[in-house]
Amino acid sequence: VSLGFTLWGVLYLSYDWDLLGSVAFCLALNYKQMELYHSLPFFCYLLGKCFKKGLKGKGLVLLTKIAGTVVVSFAVCWLPFCTDMEQIMQVLRRLFPIDRGLFEACMFSSPPPHCKLANIWCSLSILIKIKNIVSPQTQLKLSFAVTFLSLLPTCIKLTIQPSLRGFKFALVSCALSFFLFSFQVHEKSILLVSVPVCLIINEIPFMATWFLLVSTFSMLPLLLKDGLLLAYTVTMLAFLSVCMASFSIFEKTSAEDLQLKPFSLSLKGYVSWFKSFPKIVRSLFLLSVTLMGILSVMSAAVHPPQRLPDLFPVSVSIISCLHFLLFLVYFNVVILWDSKNSRSQKKIS
Repeated sequence: VSLGFTLWGVLYLSYDWDLLGSVAFCLALNYKQMELYHSLPFFCYLLGKCFKKGLKGKGLVLLTKIAGTVVVSFAVCWLPFCTDMEQIMQVLRRLFPIDRGLFEACMFSSPPPHCKLANIWCSLSILIKIKNIVSPQTQLKLSFAVTFLSLLPTCIKLTIQPSLRGFKFALVSCALSFFLFSFQVHEKSILLVSVPVCLIINEIPFMATWFLLVSTFSMLPLLLKDGLLLAYTVTMLAFLSVCMASFSIFEKTSAEDLQLKPFSLSLKGYVSWFKSFPKIVRSLFLLSVTLMGILSVMSAAVHPPQRLPDLFPVSVSIISCLHFLLFLVYFNVVILWDSKNSRSQKKIS
């Protein structure tokens, strides 16, 4: 439901129906607090539009309308809980359970020996037991600081140069930052990244296909636990086949197709291997898919050693996390070196 409201919000903003877009996203956020993953792109895009229109004229009027719309939407959603302050605080504590620490030790096993979530904190916990050496309050501050710093470049760029294209890419980048670095993440939260990736699959079909394959693979332990191996296998193969047939993804691996042309030009003369870039990317993709396939088969058919009962789930989480970190760097490069944004600002003005 929350993802549906968010998509309605993106659709309304694409038609410049900013107030309806604000209402839709407020409903999404109040239905599911995890929509905070998408909140900063909405905020920065709308604020950037107001700046471009001028805060002494139309921009100020638009900003006032949006602020009023958000306040009214939140007031309506929270009205049933506003009879008692203690009730409000209880709702907030349930929405943000900061006393639990950075992450649950495991979402699906008992006892929970290791975290099997594909974000940075769970991957690091295999080597460094962060929850044992850092207090919950410090964990919260650390998570907030790292998440904020990873979001900052994209948010600044979107505010200064607001464009619908930049907004869609920012939805992906910011949601991925939240997934990798934020507090109390669930395996299925990767869906909050995958949905906006689907919005840009026409623009970067190769990378979008690759990301969506990895995002599904990252949930493999959870899917196996729910007995969904057959569904996982069939949908992964079907999705890859459809993307190869519909988008010809292997033919769209040049720097220009991957939206990296401005970045490659800035490195011209410094990096010589950009000439063979398409071949390198295709090789990495095939290596990645092969590795995911092998781990999927082993997770489903091979019993792990008794000394390492979580070998395969932990391997899945680490490999997925490494992929996601590379994707985060990629999406930030595309956003920060995007020259199309400056051209599309004229439409907003």
